[in-house]
Amino acid sequence: MWLEEFDDESRYRDIWEAVQIARPVHYSLFTFGESELPYFLVCDKPADEDTVTVTQGEVRITRPTIITPENARPEFRGFFGEQEDDSIVEFLMARTAGFSNLRVDNTSGPAEIISDRVEEAVEKLNRRLDEQEEDRTAILTAPYGLGGVALLRYAAERIWQSAPDNVQELRERGFLP
Repeated sequence: MWLEEFDDESRYRDIWEAVQIARPVHYSLFTFGESELPYFLVCDKPADEDTVTVTQGEVRITRPTIITPENARPEFRGFFGEQEDDSIVEFLMARTAGFSNLRVDNTSGPAEIISDRVEEAVEKLNRRLDEQEEDRTAILTAPYGLGGVALLRYAAERIWQSAPDNVQELRERGFLP
């Protein structure tokens, strides 16, 4: 039994590490209300094609406005298509600090097909964002078929990295000792 769990964990770790945040953002999520996480997602081509896709979108993370039970499950919407396997969400939730009470929605536009390699597409997007002095938009990369995992990783890492600032704000407002 434990060997089977190890195989699952190893497989999910490989999937998690296959996606990258090529251009991270460095700001905390809002402690209250909704935070917007704009991104560009660059997905590698299928083995038999010469193009990669670039999709622009936004993940919205909403904290509850009323007190909810601690065991309330987080809601993830728009991360995986009907044919994609969302078992990685279940795996992540079972093994990490909870995201209870959060609603995480992804919306994205149509994928733009380009003939560059992933690295070239990332380089062009970085230049464009630098020229626009845009520091709140991330660039994510994923192998073919793992775009939803890249979005999930981006949202999860922003939540984890924002936790200390959120706890501090709760203390400053008198909600925590």
